[in-house]
Amino acid sequence: MNYTAIIKKMENGYYFAQCEQLPAAMTQGETIEEAKENLKEAINLLLEDEKADFQKQRLGTRFLRRKVAVLS
Repeated sequence: MNYTAIIKKMENGYYFAQCEQLPAAMTQGETIEEAKENLKEAINLLLEDEKADFQKQRLGTRFLRRKVAVLS
């Protein structure tokens, strides 16, 4: 999947990077390349965390199976 990176140069000389589709994924770096690499890692960590949360929720949910009579 492709993501859009927003990269801005800060007053302190560092580059701030944030993912447009995943605003919680943000980081910084001394260079644009470092900021991009750090952002890739932040995106991967965020997606892994969301996947783990989803699996926990799914395991905590009980599904009821019942036979349903169909009326015609």
